[in-house]
Amino acid sequence: MIRIRGLTLGRGPRTLLESADAVIAAGERIALIGDNGSGKSTLLAAIAGDIAPDAGDIDVPPMRVARLAQSMPRSALPAWRFVLEADAALMRAQAALAAAETAGDGHAIAQAHDDVLACDGPSAEARARELLHGLGFDADEQERPVDAFSGGWKMRLNLARALMEPAELLLLDEPTNHLDLDAVLWLERRLTRLAATILVVSHDRDFLDRVAVATLQIDDRKLVRYSGGYSACEQARAERAAQRQRSIAAQQAQIAHLHAFVERFRAKATKARQAQSRLKALERIEVLAPLRATRGIDFDFAPVGDCPDPLVRMEDVSVGHSAADGSVHTVLRDVSMTVGRGSRFGVLGRNGAGKTTLIRTAVGELPALGGELQRSRTVRIGYFAQQQVDALRGGDSALGHMQRLAPEEREQTLRDWLGRFAFRGEDATRPVGPMSGGERARLALAMLVWGRPQLLVLDEPTNHLDAATRDALADALAEFDGALLLVSHDRYLLRATVDAFLRVADGTAAPFDGDLDDYAQWLMHKPAEAGGGDSAPDGALSRRDERRVAAEQRAQRAAQKKPLQKRLGEAESALARIETRIAQIDARLGEPDAYRDAAAAAELGRERGLLLRERELTEERWLEIGAALEALDT
Repeated sequence: MIRIRGLTLGRGPRTLLESADAVIAAGERIALIGDNGSGKSTLLAAIAGDIAPDAGDIDVPPMRVARLAQSMPRSALPAWRFVLEADAALMRAQAALAAAETAGDGHAIAQAHDDVLACDGPSAEARARELLHGLGFDADEQERPVDAFSGGWKMRLNLARALMEPAELLLLDEPTNHLDLDAVLWLERRLTRLAATILVVSHDRDFLDRVAVATLQIDDRKLVRYSGGYSACEQARAERAAQRQRSIAAQQAQIAHLHAFVERFRAKATKARQAQSRLKALERIEVLAPLRATRGIDFDFAPVGDCPDPLVRMEDVSVGHSAADGSVHTVLRDVSMTVGRGSRFGVLGRNGAGKTTLIRTAVGELPALGGELQRSRTVRIGYFAQQQVDALRGGDSALGHMQRLAPEEREQTLRDWLGRFAFRGEDATRPVGPMSGGERARLALAMLVWGRPQLLVLDEPTNHLDAATRDALADALAEFDGALLLVSHDRYLLRATVDAFLRVADGTAAPFDGDLDDYAQWLMHKPAEAGGGDSAPDGALSRRDERRVAAEQRAQRAAQKKPLQKRLGEAESALARIETRIAQIDARLGEPDAYRDAAAAAELGRERGLLLRERELTEERWLEIGAALEALDT
């Protein structure tokens, strides 16, 4: 159990935490949230022992600690070996074995072999490669040297090393920032199976909802604990905000506005799962309006007015790019889609599948390599990508960028505009160079929205944005009446803003008939390659014989299914019992006086850890039984 008592932490002259208290039970997965600059990363560093508290104590029992490194790694080692070497104990055991063999010391060789086995050495390379595969590295990429990868892929290597390192405490600071949705879903499953205590800083609400069992929020320099993940925390905060601000007229106007918008969408939403998924997200935004009213950042997109329709049309288009030697590399073929005025597409697929190449071709940054591509010459396109953020001039201020964008506009008008994106007062005149990634992304959004786009093309717009800015973007996109092409691993943003999905895979882009839950299932059970069918027998059965054979087969299947169905019911009852008890423990641990009796709280934490393990095993058994039943039905 980790105990934080009266903790005060500062950074320079600024106090981040003051007399903060918290308790983290062994095996808990905790989300650490708060505004940018509130002290989340500093707290992780203090828990890891890298910095000393200004006051108070952090009591961490002796345990192995693994952290997600934030600096870019440099190494000539192949990727798999770089990840493997994160297991320092295994490296020492292997070095000792090599030295003992060189010296011919039989006793030392035997001891070293035992040490290697204790580190699970024989499977270590396979485990390292499995981690890399889950994070999107194919077999060839696993052999490439670390120095050959770009920054985003190097950060994935850091994450693989953190997961490879044996640890009882795992500290993760923004682990999803450089992942695609496929890798995020894999990481969720990985973390929920770890027995370690996990503290994770992230602004990805869906990720936290699925991984975290409790949330610590840094609020007014204190640590406030909530049961559940980000959504449960936000809901509790929204209820408090509603109680405090129910009488504020501006807030009530915002709630009424969101209510009216949700009702309009409900009236026109189809029964398609994507539309229903978006409706649920919009209803949630409506419920959380009291909390959103306090976030300090709010903007919307201007109505698109008269605009052409369709905006972009592709027919059997091939997309790709030219190499330095003049050769042409085709990434996707036979792409057909129409982006009309009201189209709202989410683009799904792993990194490297061709999502960015597709949207760069759609906006005209890359030429089509074949097929027919028509783009309206009058459409106003708002394109957001990391290169737009990187292209900001470091020596200029946010106000300077806006003045260059709109030289005829009054300074006060531009200042008011920047204020909607949280650049107020002196923040509007600070140089861009020292700004954080989130601040630079906010400025790029401010410039994009100013252009009154009719087609928005957004490539991972939430990277580095804090939760408040993500929420503001989701609200604005939900009400945008133009067309939208969105590439994002942020499932909350996708659910709240898009009505249909394109899946980029296997060298093409095609509509995906389903919602994000269906996509997660598709990733876990990708269709196998089609095989040839058995040849028909020479002699055909009579209809009577066919009915008899079919009846016998049904009876046989029923006999086989009966014990499986009984076991399935038992597993479901066990899961219900476990979930009920976990909810009871979470409710107790979430009470203000829960930790006054430290021994009782510790016992509840231990019971909860055992229940989580029991739930995992029961879920695996339930899945296996369900798969067996499905196999009998095929």
